[in-house]
Amino acid sequence: MLSRRDYLKLAATPLIGGLSSIMANQPLLAASPPAPKSVAAVVTIYRHGSHSDVILGKILEGWLHDRGPGPALKLASLYVDQFPSDDMARSMCAKYGVPIYDSIEQTLTLGGDAIAVDGVISIGEHGDYPFNDIGQHLYPRKRFFAAITDAMEKHGRVVPVFNDKHLGPTWADAKWMYYRAVQMKIPFMAGSSMPVGYRIGKIDLPLGAEIESAVGIGYSGLDIYGSHALEFFQYYVERRQGAEQGVKSVQCLSGPEIWKVVDSGRVSRDAFEAALAIVPKQGQVDPRHDEDAKLFLFDYVDGFVGAVFMLGCVSGTSVGLKLKRSATALSTAFDERTEPRYPHFAFLVRAIEQMVHSGQATYPVERTLLTSGILDAALHSLAQNGKPIATPHLAIDYQPVAYPHA
Repeated sequence: MLSRRDYLKLAATPLIGGLSSIMANQPLLAASPPAPKSVAAVVTIYRHGSHSDVILGKILEGWLHDRGPGPALKLASLYVDQFPSDDMARSMCAKYGVPIYDSIEQTLTLGGDAIAVDGVISIGEHGDYPFNDIGQHLYPRKRFFAAITDAMEKHGRVVPVFNDKHLGPTWADAKWMYYRAVQMKIPFMAGSSMPVGYRIGKIDLPLGAEIESAVGIGYSGLDIYGSHALEFFQYYVERRQGAEQGVKSVQCLSGPEIWKVVDSGRVSRDAFEAALAIVPKQGQVDPRHDEDAKLFLFDYVDGFVGAVFMLGCVSGTSVGLKLKRSATALSTAFDERTEPRYPHFAFLVRAIEQMVHSGQATYPVERTLLTSGILDAALHSLAQNGKPIATPHLAIDYQPVAYPHA
């Protein structure tokens, strides 16, 4: 658990580069906190335990949600798409004097005629939205982003935008959002807390590492948690020697076909066993007898093989990898702590805070674009009985950055 002392250190740390000092347990120099910058939030719902709660709650009520120290951000306004019976938006906004607007444009302008905030947080997660025929949950992330960017275009000012979770959820939506941001020169960041959260076990992997093979393991729904597993996996493999060049083909395998690629050596058995050994389990089910098992199998442009197993017999997310000239595989798993108030989201808020203050994305949105595209192609492959999907559109190259995790 992140202690109160660690939270206070987090709150006192300078924005740029400060998080790495916490990770390294280095003493922190006293520094005056920067003046808060204002953010507008556009959300699907705001109920207890939702992403809106564990992200915006840290801005409104501090890292511990106890009205103590928090980020140098001020929630200036809110748009809410749905108000369920257990809604918190109205009560929280009344408590802290935050206006709720009926349109996204008004949320960014505070009801005026100019963009009146320093950044935008878009949370298209949770709520009552349909699924399509390949299992993608059709959250309104593109609709939110379109309205946000239309307001910026109309009023002649762009500010940084953070999009919670993966882009899309369809590739058409993800691509549109990315290129809209590029066209308008909007500082844009996306993704979940997976890259910045806590770990069970530790892999010290510098940029430019000589990675021979890697395997990821995830659990639960393919769309909702497949995005997490892919993002966690990509956080590590993007650090391999040479900048990321993207993915050229994707397929999703089921049943015996999964284990054929392991037994043939195309997917590293050592890396898989290392990832399986560290991930939390659901009972003692042999993964080869797991009827829910799926494998996202993808080939990178540079020849590296990506493999992310989605298993019903585990209850967590992990990565196993082998470095060249190493006899043993390394492994790590995401530590999904829930108390106090899902503390890994504090590190995500810290990354958002840094972007809003610096005017630059804290880490590349292209990582989220790539994993969104892999997931989309994998779900299309599964709908076509595991047919490989050529993905020339995923030749997405980018240079990763060495941003630390908790």
